[in-house]
Amino acid sequence: MKLSTAMLSGLAVISLSGCTPRIEVAAPKEPITINMNVKIEHEIHIKVDKDVENLLKSRSDLF
Repeated sequence: MKLSTAMLSGLAVISLSGCTPRIEVAAPKEPITINMNVKIEHEIHIKVDKDVENLLKSRSDLF
């Protein structure tokens, strides 16, 4: 009896080890596309001193 009990427990261990889950990572068949409809607007405000502003108005040939 001891031999058959040992054989049954050995078979149980072997059969349970054969049921391990399998994880597979694979690349998709088609490329991934990301559609982005984005509108970017910028506003830049520059503050200058009155002296510099007057200079720019009087000397328009600077820029």
